[in-house]
Amino acid sequence: MAFVSRILRKLFLLVFFPFLFSTILHGQEILSGSLKFGWAGGLNAPQFNAIDLNLDGIKDLLVFDRHGNRKLTFINHGTQDTVDYTYNPEFALKFPDLHDWVILADYNCDGKEDIFTYSNGGARVFKNVSDTSLKFSLVTDLLTSFYYNSYVGILLTPVDYPALADIDGDGDLDLLSFFGLGSYVEYHKNLSMEKFGNCDSLDYLMSDHCWGKFKESEGGNHITLNAVCPYKQNYLIPETRHTGSTMLALDLNGDGLQDLLLGDVDFPNLIALTNGGTSDSAMMISQDSIFPSYDKTLRLFSFPAAAYLDLDNDGIKDLVVTPFDPSLYLSENDKSVWFYKNTGNNEHAVFVFQTERFFQNNMLDFGTNAYPLLFDFNGDGLTDLLAGNYGYYDTSFYENGVLHSEFISQLAYFQNTGSASEPFFQLITDDLSGLSDLKMQAIFPAAGDLNGDHKPDLILGQMDGTLVFFPNTSTSPGNLSFGPPQWNYQMIDVGEYSAPQLFDLDRDGLPDLVIGERNGNLNYYRNTGSSDTPGFTFVTDSLGKVNVTNYAISYDGYSTPFFFRDQEQKTGLVVGCEEGKIHYFKNISQNPEERYRESDSLFSLIGIPPTSFRDGWRTAVSLANLSDSYHADLITGNFAGGLSYFSRKLNPGISENRREPKVKLKVYPNPADAIIRIEVVRDSGKGSAPFHPFQEKGYEVVKIFNSSGNTVFEKPISNSVTIPVTEFPAGLYLIRVGNISSRLIITH
Repeated sequence: MAFVSRILRKLFLLVFFPFLFSTILHGQEILSGSLKFGWAGGLNAPQFNAIDLNLDGIKDLLVFDRHGNRKLTFINHGTQDTVDYTYNPEFALKFPDLHDWVILADYNCDGKEDIFTYSNGGARVFKNVSDTSLKFSLVTDLLTSFYYNSYVGILLTPVDYPALADIDGDGDLDLLSFFGLGSYVEYHKNLSMEKFGNCDSLDYLMSDHCWGKFKESEGGNHITLNAVCPYKQNYLIPETRHTGSTMLALDLNGDGLQDLLLGDVDFPNLIALTNGGTSDSAMMISQDSIFPSYDKTLRLFSFPAAAYLDLDNDGIKDLVVTPFDPSLYLSENDKSVWFYKNTGNNEHAVFVFQTERFFQNNMLDFGTNAYPLLFDFNGDGLTDLLAGNYGYYDTSFYENGVLHSEFISQLAYFQNTGSASEPFFQLITDDLSGLSDLKMQAIFPAAGDLNGDHKPDLILGQMDGTLVFFPNTSTSPGNLSFGPPQWNYQMIDVGEYSAPQLFDLDRDGLPDLVIGERNGNLNYYRNTGSSDTPGFTFVTDSLGKVNVTNYAISYDGYSTPFFFRDQEQKTGLVVGCEEGKIHYFKNISQNPEERYRESDSLFSLIGIPPTSFRDGWRTAVSLANLSDSYHADLITGNFAGGLSYFSRKLNPGISENRREPKVKLKVYPNPADAIIRIEVVRDSGKGSAPFHPFQEKGYEVVKIFNSSGNTVFEKPISNSVTIPVTEFPAGLYLIRVGNISSRLIITH
C-alpha cells in the first residue's frame, strides 16, 4: 500500500502539478539594525547556484525557488572567510524563464556557468555568452543522448534532480539521472573530449543503465548495494519503479572518484554513497543513511536536495541543503536552508553544521504565504505593518504510507519607528496575542474600529472561508493586545481562503467588508449597522465583476483585495492572485454592480518601472504613502512566505530577526476538574527554563476568559500559580499572560 501511494504521488507530481503552474518571523528577538535581505521575498524550496553576475571575477549567487519559480540574485563582495552578499534583484531579469529546477554548470570550460533547466520531460540548455553584461543564448530545447541506435531526448522529470559532473575524469561534463520510472541511475557519458578533443559540446551516450551498481527501493529510500542490473541487451525489464530523487555527485573521501548524495521524495534525510569502483566503472560499496553521521544529521522534510559551492569565500566548496518537493504543503518552510561548512578541502570534504536558516535569518520569512497589512495601529500617525501567513511548518507524519505535514498560522506585528518620509519597521512580536495556540491556517488580517472605541480591531480570514473577530483590548497605544476570538463572525462564509478588507466602500462613514476567496471573485458585505454595532449585509459575490482567475494556468484565483483612496479621494483597488500578477482598477464607482475597469498604470501610481516587479505565486497586497505623499508604496506577500517592497525611494529598514526561545504557558492538568497549575517558561527547543514575568512589562497578571470572552479570573503571577477551578462551569476557557495564551478544558 505504501509503495502504491507513493507511486500515485509521483504520478500526480509528474502529471497534474506541471499543468497547474506551467500550462496554468518565527520565534524572533527584537534587535536593532536592518535585515540584510529583508525584502527579498522569503524562501521555501530554493536551489542555490554559483555564477558571476556582475562579471567582476567573483562567484555570486542565483537562488531559484521552485515555489513560485522565483529567481533571486545576490552579489558576493568576496570578503575572505565571510558570507558577504547583497541582494540585487536587477540581475534576475537577465535570466530566461525557469521552472521546477535549474543547475548552473560550465559545460564548455570557458569559466562561465551555463544553464541546465527542466523543460517538458527533459532539459533545456542555455550557453552563458556574457561579454560586458550577463547574457544567455539557447543551445537546445531538449538535451539528447545516443540510446541504442539513435539520439533521443534524455528523460528527466520535474521531480528528479539530476547530477552534472565529470564522472570519468576526462574534463567534460557528464550527466547522471534516474530513469523516469526506474530504480537505477543512468550514466550519460559526454563524448565531447573523445570526439572533438575539447569540452565544447553536449554529445551524450547512454553508457550505463545501472551506474554505481545500486538500486533504490520501490516504495521508500532503501538502497541495495551490488544490485543485479535488470537490463538485458540494452532493453529494460520492468521489474521495479522509482518515486523521485535528488542527486549530487562529489568526491567525499579524496580518492578522485565521484561519490553521491541522494535525497528521496517524502523523506527528510540524505544518503551518502561511497564509490569504490573506477572512473570507468562506478560501484557504490558503502552508504551513510544518516549523513553526515559524524556531525548533525540532516533532517529536512521533505525531499532534500544538496548543492556544493563556496559560500564563505575561503576557496573551499560548502554544502547547502534545501527541500525539493514541488508539493506546496509538505515541506519545512521556515528552517529550510541547511548550511554545512566544509572544514576539509575540495578533494576530501568534511561538513560541519552551521545553521538551518541560511539566508532566511536575514530576510522576512513567515513560512508559507505572507499576507501583509499596512495600518496605523498605535495612533502615532505612522503606518505600521502586520503580516499573517498560511502557516509555519510544524510537524510531519506518515499515515498509511503517505506523508502529511501540519502548519500553524501566526500574526507578526511591526511598529513603524521611523518618520513620515523614512519608515522603519521594528518587530514587536511574531505571534500577536498568542494566535499560534488557536492552530489556525491561512490567517489574513483586516483592521478597523468596529465597536466605536477608536481602537483598531481585527478581523481574520482563514482557510475554511469564515471570519474570526478579535476586539482590541489594548490599555495603551504602545501595548497592542486583543481579546478572545469570536468565531464564525456574523455567520459569513465565502467558501475557502477568505481574504477580508475593512473599507468604507459606500462612503457612509462605516467600514464595509470586501472579501477575496479561492475562486478569485470579490464578495461585498455592506455595513448596515452603526459605529459601535456593525452589521454586515451581503450585497454581491461578484463585486465589480472582478475575477482574477487565469483559467489557462489554474482553476483557482486566490483573490486578495486592497481598496484605497488616492490624493483626489478617488477609489482604487489592487488585487493579488494565484498566478502572482497584481491587478489594478481605478476610478471605481460606488455602484457594486458596475464592472470595474482594469488599468495598466499601477506602476505609475507607485512610480517604478513594471520590470521591477517580481514576486512569485499567490500575491497579497497592501498600499500606503509611507515615504512619499504622492506616490504610493506597495508591499506584497507571496507563497514563499516573504515580503517585497516597491517604492520610488530606497526600501525602508526592517528589524533584525534572530531566533530566541519562545515564551509559553504550561497548563496542567488539561483537561482539569479541580485544580490547575500555570507556569510561564521559555521554550528553547531543548527543554524549558523558568521565565520571570515581573521582569518584563505586560506579563504581571494571569487572566482566564470564558467562551463568551468574559474575564472570570484575574490574579498576579510570578512564574507560576495554582488555581482551583471547581467553581468554574465545565467548558472551554482561554488563559492569557501578557500576549501569550493557552486553551483550557474544564470537566466536572
